Amino acid sequence: MSDTPEGAQQRQIQMRIDESKMHSTYANTIRTSTTQDEVILDFGVNLPVQGPDGQTALLFAVGSRVIMNWAGAKRLAISLGQVIRQYEERHGEIPLQRPGPQQGGPRLAD
Repeated sequence: MSDTPEGAQQRQIQMRIDESKMHSTYANTIRTSTTQDEVILDFGVNLPVQGPDGQTALLFAVGSRVIMNWAGAKRLAISLGQVIRQYEERHGEIPLQRPGPQQGGPRLAD
């Protein structure tokens, strides 16, 4: 028995992907902010810089901003979850290391 009503035909839609205006960037960090209608994702790179007191500080250099509605953000979260699960099934768990001061990365709050 078919899931479609009798006489109805399923249409297949061909998707074409245009990459002519695409650009690729590297990001090692992300900042998120939200509104009632949107999720804002700032992708960038943490760069060590010397602060005014001579101490090393981090500069978050934003390279790209992506603004999505909540439905698109949910689809992204599901898709990322699936590709991460598939990767970990093949290669093992991806460790989330807490970088220490010697590595120059930001520290997670305890």
